[in-house]
Amino acid sequence: MIVGIDASNIRAGGGVTHLVELLRAADPQVHGFSQVIVWSGLATLNRIDDRPWLVKIHQPILDKSLPYRTFWQCFKLCNQARMVGCDVLFVPGGSYAGNFHPIVTFSQNLLPFEWRELRRYGWSFFTIKMMFLRWTQSRTFRKADGVIFLTQYAQDAVMRAIGSINGQSSIVPHGIDGRFSCPPRKQLAVNHYSDDRPFRLLYVSVIDQYKHQWHVAEAVVQLRKSGLPVELDLVGPASPPALKRLRDKLERVDPAGHFVRYTGAVPYAELHTRYTEADAFVFASSCETFGQILIEAMSAGLPIACSKRSAMPELLGDAGVYFDPERPGEIAEALRSLYNQPVLRRQLAGRAYTAAQDYSWERCAQETFSFIAQVAGHRQTAASLLK
Repeated sequence: MIVGIDASNIRAGGGVTHLVELLRAADPQVHGFSQVIVWSGLATLNRIDDRPWLVKIHQPILDKSLPYRTFWQCFKLCNQARMVGCDVLFVPGGSYAGNFHPIVTFSQNLLPFEWRELRRYGWSFFTIKMMFLRWTQSRTFRKADGVIFLTQYAQDAVMRAIGSINGQSSIVPHGIDGRFSCPPRKQLAVNHYSDDRPFRLLYVSVIDQYKHQWHVAEAVVQLRKSGLPVELDLVGPASPPALKRLRDKLERVDPAGHFVRYTGAVPYAELHTRYTEADAFVFASSCETFGQILIEAMSAGLPIACSKRSAMPELLGDAGVYFDPERPGEIAEALRSLYNQPVLRRQLAGRAYTAAQDYSWERCAQETFSFIAQVAGHRQTAASLLK
């Protein structure tokens, strides 16, 4: 069989990382695929490793803006997929408007399906964009022959929003790069920390409305006022409105940056070094399809204080302390419990590190291509019965 991959809308961020790592770890021939064909723009194709069974097709129109890419997907992709003999089409971008079947698609963005989170943006262009994405993805998921979700929570949330789907579904979590793996370090007693050697908290994530970095900063202020020598490093890119909200908060609570610092984005290739410098990790998101960053922190062997919303409890289980991400007092108490209890830190870090071993790109690739083959086989069987 031949599988085609429509990567026309895979251009940046986690979508590109997923596609690159998936194909790097894949062995599609094990699942009956002799060839994998990827259509995309040049920037994405250049990041994908060459493999004997892989054909990368550059379409110049896919280097252009969304309307051009949508036109190509609607009116050109189907004919190209049939012309090269595709037996199944994989659409990791989540939206598909063509008439090729069978297709397997992928749910990677939960924000369009959770009104509580989307309302944080008010009536903005971003909100309109997410509502349009909700419509296109809902339509795609209902018509697809197979849909892959990253977590049970994400599947349940999407299904509540769109109702039933016609095709099969599967839960296939992302993998994690081995460079993030670091066995838990020795946990120091409280008397080892001081203003000269503070307890360093790390929060890696985009600065955005549902990430609640300002509430974490407020929690750290509360801990400092109670005498705890804690510091917080915020790492990640930022959306302008959320960054303004964060800067306004920091200007009020720590204008000199003595104990809360925002350092901006760090290249992904260097990100693992930031985890090794931290004593604990905090993750305060209220909307995650998967929580890749949380898995990275687990793999890095850090004790974790985490939001109790969305998919996080499914991933972290009993390997962290939880809080409501919109209540700074709860965040402060969760962080205080980590600071005051080195034994708890050691136990949680060990559990988190062990749980993270279940996530690998090899597993992701194996389960993804197995499901795609299952969907393709089901379609072929159904077609033969109709003859």
